[in-house]
Amino acid sequence: MQYITTPPHPALTPYIDAYWSVNGAGHGTVTNRILPDGCVDIIFNVGEDDQVMKSGKAYLVGTMTRTIESMVNPDTHLVGVRFKPAAFSVFYKFSSLHEITDRAIECEKGLAPALACMKAPTEGWNKFFLEKVSEPGHALFPILEDIQRRHGQVRVEELTRRHFVTARQLERSFKYYTGISPKEFINQARFRHALQAIRHRQPGKDLADIAFACGYYDQAHLSNEIRRYSGTMPSQL
Repeated sequence: MQYITTPPHPALTPYIDAYWSVNGAGHGTVTNRILPDGCVDIIFNVGEDDQVMKSGKAYLVGTMTRTIESMVNPDTHLVGVRFKPAAFSVFYKFSSLHEITDRAIECEKGLAPALACMKAPTEGWNKFFLEKVSEPGHALFPILEDIQRRHGQVRVEELTRRHFVTARQLERSFKYYTGISPKEFINQARFRHALQAIRHRQPGKDLADIAFACGYYDQAHLSNEIRRYSGTMPSQL
């Protein structure tokens, strides 16, 4: 399997995380585990039909709350764009993203670039999205940055005080513009930070130390969150 990411045009970097592609290789099938990241993607299937996506079609993939296992075979060829959290609205008008959480739906005409753009996907994506970009219609970006900067070690109540918003407004805005609740976004941010700490831990540092440093009650709490989001035990990471 070959996975390649490409940065977008500098004017799009506040809103687009990356353009990416996945190509099958060899003769066997590889299982690709995709962890929740708070992002929304548009994916083109420019290879053969797979279990979910038909060849030549584009799909909008909502924010995930659990790990997805994607089967990559030699005929797989996917090209996509990954939007940063709450950034989809900078390019599109839509009903609540909460409606497509953990789902993939076929894109309506005009939602994604023409299939011909996939011959030079980076150039095609940039041209398409530079023509669509607009001012954000919400005030979530500073709140999202606050959560990510603190690696998810913040409570919803604290966010409401710091950013002068009610809990109800925050809940509604998060579900509409990210697809998940503020508490879920916080939990995912903390999980991703803990995951990096586990993968890069120094000799002698155990899970209990990481759990405490990442804001979990104890090692069991951390282990439960890892199973919830990754579907595996900490020892399998």
